[in-house]
Amino acid sequence: MGLFAQAQDYSAYSYETYIHNGDTLRYRMLLPVNYDSQKSYPLVIFLHGAGERGGDNAAQLLHGGSLFLKDSLRQQYPSFVIFPQCPKDSTWAPLRLNRDNTGKVTGLIFSENDREPVPGQMVKSLLDSLLKTGKINSKKVYIGGLSLGGMGTFDLITRYPKVWAAAFPICGAGNAATAARFAKVPVWIFHGGADPVVPVTFSQDYYKALKALNADVQYTEYPGVGHNSWDNVFAEPGLLKWLFSNTKK
Repeated sequence: MGLFAQAQDYSAYSYETYIHNGDTLRYRMLLPVNYDSQKSYPLVIFLHGAGERGGDNAAQLLHGGSLFLKDSLRQQYPSFVIFPQCPKDSTWAPLRLNRDNTGKVTGLIFSENDREPVPGQMVKSLLDSLLKTGKINSKKVYIGGLSLGGMGTFDLITRYPKVWAAAFPICGAGNAATAARFAKVPVWIFHGGADPVVPVTFSQDYYKALKALNADVQYTEYPGVGHNSWDNVFAEPGLLKWLFSNTKK
């Protein structure tokens, strides 16, 4: 029964496939409520974590998919919402893991010169193709993600800072030394204070770097919360109000 109910929950998201230069990106898309093809709408792109990678074009909705289905929010913030799916053996952002002998990640290595992984390239290419349709308000394009997707969020706003109106990375990581590249993008960073998977210091370092640059940045750390801080984030009453209040200058 639970699986059936879950399938029902997400049936409003259409199954989509984007192919470019021989590469394939599967994604689910939610149309604005009362969609009018003559109008342009905001767009939210949400990047899932490592556990939802694959090719079923379904798992990526596990965390966050229901947030954007809430009737009250859909009525208040009519927008396109896209959940791309990263293939099993890839990542949104370039990273290397340091692990100890128990398998625990002891560190993450990010180099600003690393090549962007294909899934990240495909997200940007898909966005470009959607912008050309005229159905997306190019001044209201937002990105967020959790864990691996939080890393992808940091990476994409670093590489393409002029595209985004705002971003919300959740328990993500990256190279905080590159923060100046996206200092003009409003960012709300989230992390669990007791995260055993992605060290909270990554988000703290980004926040410090952005504050030093007088950037429009907020940071919310949940004391005692582990890796699944996204549960807290999706319950934040002001998240979508803040997100959609941002318009690219």
